[in-house]
Amino acid sequence: MEFSPNESRVDGAGSSSGTPSRYESQKWRDWNTFCQYLRNHRPPLALSRCSGAHVLEFLRYQDQFGKTKVHSSMCPFYGHPNPPAACPCPLRQAWGSLDALVGRLRAAYEENGGKPDTNPFAARAVRLYLREVRDTQSKARGISYEKKKRKRPAPPPSPPHLLPAD
Repeated sequence: MEFSPNESRVDGAGSSSGTPSRYESQKWRDWNTFCQYLRNHRPPLALSRCSGAHVLEFLRYQDQFGKTKVHSSMCPFYGHPNPPAACPCPLRQAWGSLDALVGRLRAAYEENGGKPDTNPFAARAVRLYLREVRDTQSKARGISYEKKKRKRPAPPPSPPHLLPAD
């Protein structure tokens, strides 16, 4: 269940020259990284036996390669988006990076023959983990990830003959 980066796609994501788009290339790299993780798993794990729990293991493994400072609750800079000095708090994968990674892997799983109803990247545990990471990081870094409210379209202006007289 692997695809090559040079594989031409008809889904509009790649350019017409056969060169994959940046998104397709990243998705391919992420997919191969995940498949390599499954091969190196002890014992090795077949993709068909992969669950949301294995995806969480993979995401926690990926955390070690993060570049985002996430302050612990004991750190004097906890809740400060721009701390004035260095601290020993760990670097982690940013929530947005993890969210994008899961999205790419979710798509790659289905493109490689996986069924949407068995997609481990769509598991409830993965969604809850991402929500927890987002909330924890937003508190630790003092950044709000509140959902943006959609603006309602303004009502059309009333015709001049219906406006009240002064």
